Amino acid sequence: MCKHEEKSCPKCGGVFECKVGSIVLCQCTTVILSQEERDYIAAQYADCLCAACLKDLKSAFHQQRHNDKLYNISTLLFPKK
Repeated sequence: MCKHEEKSCPKCGGVFECKVGSIVLCQCTTVILSQEERDYIAAQYADCLCAACLKDLKSAFHQQRHNDKLYNISTLLFPKK
């Protein structure tokens, strides 16, 4: 029988069941992440997170990319003198 582990999310502190022994059934598989999103999350957290926090971090990644693009555009339009 596969072993499941109760974990505490390092971001929100919520408790969730990690099903690393049955990864296709784990709650984290409900959040589809690109490699860039995974890298962004891994740079901040070394352990598993709950699905809600994974979704929040995915959104934060895209918000940061959007902000970076806006900043880059603004520096082209309004260069500092």
